[in-house]
Amino acid sequence: MADKYLIVGLGNPGREYQSNRHNVGFQIVDHLAARHNLAFGKLQSKAFIASGLINGWQVILAKPQSFMNLSGGPVSSLRKFYQIEVERLLVIFDDLDLPVGTLRLRPSGGSGGHNGMKSIIERLGSEDFPRLRIGIDRPPGRMDPAAYVLRNFDQEQLPIIQETYHRAADAVEAWLANGIDLAMNQYNGGVSC
Repeated sequence: MADKYLIVGLGNPGREYQSNRHNVGFQIVDHLAARHNLAFGKLQSKAFIASGLINGWQVILAKPQSFMNLSGGPVSSLRKFYQIEVERLLVIFDDLDLPVGTLRLRPSGGSGGHNGMKSIIERLGSEDFPRLRIGIDRPPGRMDPAAYVLRNFDQEQLPIIQETYHRAADAVEAWLANGIDLAMNQYNGGVSC
């Protein structure tokens, strides 16, 4: 079991949140699952999981169903159950401080004010695990960031986000195959639409 990888997309459960900016982590693991014919058919440790092979690597894809600010519980439970080393855990989540569609892969780091990441760091007792931040841009004007992340992408952002799903899936595949450093060098940055 120790040679498996755990790839977690963060989001909020429920149909009403499905296309929200805050759910871009869910959207990307859904894209990755579809690309590799994996299905989210099982609920385990308060997370929907899909498992199988991605280009020969054994992976568990997970979408915690505990709401964003409690994501640490499911992630910690799945990591323990599958005996995943922290360097084989990748968390994918939205980032307000990056332009829409920008990818930022890192081997470790703080939460950046993201409540889902705060919860995961707290439950794991470590910041030393890979993460893939997905830029969703800052809210316009004086809009409350909490309200902004719970809105769907604007019509003009949709082509960028669609391309981002592909690039993010490519980045995850590169991380699996070549490690974090090469994947960072290849994929960190924005889309060229």
